[in-house]
Amino acid sequence: MIHYDHVTRTYGTKVAVDRLDLFVDRGELVAFLGPNGAGKTTSVKMAVGLLRPTSGRVLLCDVDVAQDPRRAVATVGYVPDQPYLYDRLTGREFLEFVADLRGMPHEDCQRAIVHQAEVFGLSDFLDDLAESYSHGMKQRVVFAAAVLHDPAVLIVDEPMVGLDPKSMRLVKDLLRARADAGTTVFMSTHTLAVVEEIADRIGVLNGGQLLFLGTINELQQRLADRDATLEELYLRLTGENGNKGSAQIDLSDLVGAPHDS
Repeated sequence: MIHYDHVTRTYGTKVAVDRLDLFVDRGELVAFLGPNGAGKTTSVKMAVGLLRPTSGRVLLCDVDVAQDPRRAVATVGYVPDQPYLYDRLTGREFLEFVADLRGMPHEDCQRAIVHQAEVFGLSDFLDDLAESYSHGMKQRVVFAAAVLHDPAVLIVDEPMVGLDPKSMRLVKDLLRARADAGTTVFMSTHTLAVVEEIADRIGVLNGGQLLFLGTINELQQRLADRDATLEELYLRLTGENGNKGSAQIDLSDLVGAPHDS
């Protein structure tokens, strides 16, 4: 459902994403990890049509995002790393605006807004101007907008930033439930505890290169430490634990075999 096919993205002489090959299947929740500047957000923006690959292809539901962006992005819901709303619109007006952009019939839109207001607990503030919202309130409205049209693919970039524990629980449950219902979920995050709890597989990106793709158990096996936490494994893999030697790992051994479609 999401397929990065040998994707590279450069900014001048800087290589932000280097020959990325990754497939996320229907009903799978894959979490993308990596240090700041690793290329995670660039990868996400290429998947939702905000950036074009320098080379290679990104496909959503077998549609090339760069070649046919309208058809590709019609299948996706996107939650960016910052929840931008229009301050002079209410939350309801913002959701209606998004639904109109999606071409949703009015009655379908109103039913979806009622449902998502209940799911995300929006009713108390949905008719207030967005300028009065806290970060967490904005994030919940943006999530509601992303799933309003029941997309086949849901892509989220740092979804837990600024959320209180109750909202984090809500988002975790939503992402897991969407995947269990057949939605393809691709999440970029630094929140390792959330990844351990809900992700089917993880991808670790560093310096634009995919260092690992697989389950946490597979990463424990590859690094020969079955008792290590994801945090310990991640820090060893990316060389962020202060031991430079621990990062010297054969990448061809760590990146899993291509995932069957």
